[in-house]
Amino acid sequence: MLPSKNRLKKEKDIKIVFKEGQSIKEEPFLLKKTENGLEKSRFCFIVPDNVSKKATFRNKLKRKMREGVRGILPEIKKGLDIILIALPGAERKDFSELKKDILKAFLKANLFK
Repeated sequence: MLPSKNRLKKEKDIKIVFKEGQSIKEEPFLLKKTENGLEKSRFCFIVPDNVSKKATFRNKLKRKMREGVRGILPEIKKGLDIILIALPGAERKDFSELKKDILKAFLKANLFK
């Protein structure tokens, strides 16, 4: 599980990322990022209804996304707020493919030290 200090939870902070953040699209994800001025990077994971109508499936996909990020957390730059949004097509991928796609999206967004 992703540590609590690395979770972006407050609605106010999430709105700031949506408003001011840079967007990077790397199928099957849309990534939004902005600087937060903190000593840690925080993440938010979103799986909208157009990916799956079933809440249990959306929650399972979010858990897979969190676990994929947790594995690469030490290599990610500090001081960023990042929102990772699943796009239609993500539901057909298994965990190993999702991890590779997250890694590609993070490389494209230049999030590594």
